[in-house]
Amino acid sequence: MDLFNWDSILDRYFDDSFDSEERVPAVDVRENEKEYLMEVELPGLGEKDVEVKIENGVLAISSKKEESREENEKEKGYLRKERRQFSFCRSFSLPENTDADKISATFKNGLLNVTIPKAPEAKPKMIEVKVK
Repeated sequence: MDLFNWDSILDRYFDDSFDSEERVPAVDVRENEKEYLMEVELPGLGEKDVEVKIENGVLAISSKKEESREENEKEKGYLRKERRQFSFCRSFSLPENTDADKISATFKNGLLNVTIPKAPEAKPKMIEVKVK
């Protein structure tokens, strides 16, 4: 049974009028008894370049790295320039057993770690029957 419903939605959502490039970051997902753990490789980005958002049971990770339109490669001394503007958005449907209010994310050395706690399972509550 696949507890983490990985319906990936890859979507370019920014203007690509000048050599923008779509990159899809690699994502690893692990599960333990208490949580799901996502590791997202984002080399060349910083924590301010990344947005993590939850809406309607969907976790979205996105970024946009821009270049200035005025930046001329020859003026800057480039002989060859392969790094360009790029953006991405990856979306993941969260399983029903997650606690969305407690999801957290940390970023260090180009690696985004997202912790998705599982909600405590509903346990049956015993009701004492009293004599009237």
